[in-house]
Amino acid sequence: MRSKVRARADFAPPAFFIPSLGLRGDPSPPSCTLPTPSMASPMRSLLTNPDRYLRSFRLFLEKSTEHQSMREFMERQLPDVIASIGNGKSTINVLSIGGGAGEMDLLILSKIQARYPGVTINNEVIEPSADQISKYKERVAQTSNLGNIKFTWHEETADEYESRMNAEKKSKKWDFIHMIQMLYYVKDIPAIVRYFHSLLESQAKLLIILVSGKSGWETLWKKYGSSFPLNDLCIFVSSGDLPKILDSAGLKYQLYELPSHLDITSCFIEGDKDGELLLDFLTETLDFSKTAPPELKRQLIEELRKPGCSENRDGKVLFNNNLGVIVVEP
Repeated sequence: MRSKVRARADFAPPAFFIPSLGLRGDPSPPSCTLPTPSMASPMRSLLTNPDRYLRSFRLFLEKSTEHQSMREFMERQLPDVIASIGNGKSTINVLSIGGGAGEMDLLILSKIQARYPGVTINNEVIEPSADQISKYKERVAQTSNLGNIKFTWHEETADEYESRMNAEKKSKKWDFIHMIQMLYYVKDIPAIVRYFHSLLESQAKLLIILVSGKSGWETLWKKYGSSFPLNDLCIFVSSGDLPKILDSAGLKYQLYELPSHLDITSCFIEGDKDGELLLDFLTETLDFSKTAPPELKRQLIEELRKPGCSENRDGKVLFNNNLGVIVVEP
């Protein structure tokens, strides 16, 4: 991931978004007047405090069904997605972009092994965080039945990988490429999607997972993103933006919606420490509850309760954390 402080257990929606840069056009003007941070605003990006960011992120993982939703997709739908990627091959080449600590990577690889038992798998990982690569290597060392898989790690971003390949005049082809929760950190999304699609073999697939265009993230950030402290590390993009990008490139694809939720009940309890951490994560703002203008805080808390963001179930407020999966054909 582009942010070196990010320590994903593996994958999650980024805590930090910038409103979409030209992917959907300008965000619609909100119906109410939103306070915007001024030069003197005390609001600061959550990334200015790595320790608090990590605590908020870990709490997000604990309170959400994100990983459960991804694992269910890998168990139920992925076998069909990869059913023909290795037909007639003695070696299957897999490229993981933003592989994190490897939890989802190893699950994907196990499904490829099950479909093509005994076939050699060459798994290369693009991951800019040395810490994440270290955790990935530890996970591999502790996992059995990986004897037919060769692992190679590249400490770099997707953009840096493309630059390096172009400089070396290489364009290695791949049987399966996956980008899980990482397109937020790419400077030019259409260009990076086209580039990696160009590296697919004739029976290959490109798997992309993002927050859903129907999720609470979409609702929240399209309305309030301009009121949060901005950073240049990432942009807001959801699965709802991908069809336009893929259609304009003439690419064929399938879309899947993965239900997921985040329990934000504590966000509505004044002074609750977990609630304050989750509000930080949702807004990418350090100590949002203490530093946000009172009117912005009031409006945002109110928005989080609305059907566009959340639902009430069994006495809990569950934020819509749905994921979108896009499988792109060669």
